[in-house]
Amino acid sequence: MTYFHWIAGTLLALAWFSRIVDAALGMPSVADVSRPEWDRNAVPGSPRVSIIVPARNEEETIEQTLNTLLALDCDNYEVIAVDDRSTDRTGEIMERVAQNSHPSTSSGQAPLADDKTNPHFSQKTREMGHPILRVVHHRELPAGWLGKTHAMWTAANQATGDWLLFTDADVLFKPDSVRRALAYAEAEPADHVVLFPQMIMKRPGEYMMIAFFQTMFMFGHRPWKVADPSTDDHMGVGAFNLIRRSVYESVGTYEALRMEVLDDMKLGKVVKKAGFAQRNVFGGDLISIRWAHGAMGVVNNLTKNFFAVLSFQWSRTLISAFGLAFLNLMPFLGVGLAHGWARMPYAIALFSMFVIYVGMSWRSKVPPYYFFLHPVSTVLFIYTLLWSMILTLWQDGIVWRGTKYPLDELRKGMV
Repeated sequence: MTYFHWIAGTLLALAWFSRIVDAALGMPSVADVSRPEWDRNAVPGSPRVSIIVPARNEEETIEQTLNTLLALDCDNYEVIAVDDRSTDRTGEIMERVAQNSHPSTSSGQAPLADDKTNPHFSQKTREMGHPILRVVHHRELPAGWLGKTHAMWTAANQATGDWLLFTDADVLFKPDSVRRALAYAEAEPADHVVLFPQMIMKRPGEYMMIAFFQTMFMFGHRPWKVADPSTDDHMGVGAFNLIRRSVYESVGTYEALRMEVLDDMKLGKVVKKAGFAQRNVFGGDLISIRWAHGAMGVVNNLTKNFFAVLSFQWSRTLISAFGLAFLNLMPFLGVGLAHGWARMPYAIALFSMFVIYVGMSWRSKVPPYYFFLHPVSTVLFIYTLLWSMILTLWQDGIVWRGTKYPLDELRKGMV
């Protein structure tokens, strides 16, 4: 038994400690666009940005999101909000925000022509130099598409910007957020920029689960390697995917990702594989989002995605569940079960894990003491992973915002 503890503990110590060293060396290379040096315009006569906001049944958040977007201090941008078959007041609220934010066009700026291919298209304009908000209403979903990817694809087809920013209907933007990100993108130069959002957390369960999620995200996706063209590390975040229009078209647009549940990460994947320059950046509270309400809110949000992360393969899911348990629970168990010096490698693994929590607290405002709830969050995440697999197989697909997508179609549409 002592040999087992030495072998298991050493593997865990190497895994956790090596990631700490890797992160310590690499994280400083990830830019922070909230710093003073990025408080500038991109270039004289800034390129135009089209901000695309898909929404289905988002009546609680859509108004605040659109208002923060309309308050951006960018020189040249538009907002395209897509009401994707909502059954609540989402579309009505979009129209009201557009009407209240944009007076008549008597200032001399002519409205753009309506999209003749979409009878549910409306557009409001504002004085010259101010943003344009366009509202698109979808009433039906074509076969072979997810609702969200279809909404973003149709909006991008109508966009007039040199850059496209895909975001979500519950993200809050500071006025200088897009301007700073665009300045960084043009100066780098980069083709795809991901800005990490600040997570708004109000309950202990949210802190606990989001801390675990961020720990595993850093373990599996190395943000500091995304800029390295020789690695496969890539990034995409639904809250802020800023991409050059020419690059978006080169990688096949969202039509290439039409059945991808993980569309944000897969956009990053196809961009990186195509050889374009990809960057991810920190930004403090430039953008923020409350991702879930309570621990079970995180579980519910991830149930749709987790089986897709493992390519809808039950064997990979079971192996991953075991791997999560070994990686995250065994250091805690080993310290108690091992004897003498055999406890040392487990202790190194736990110390490394704690250091990750300390490092995260500098960015995400998760107190380091949530490290002691790491075993609890591990069990909940393993439950979520297995439940996602069971539910998807039982339903023969996923049900997302009231629409069922068959498992065969999801598997065929994976990138």
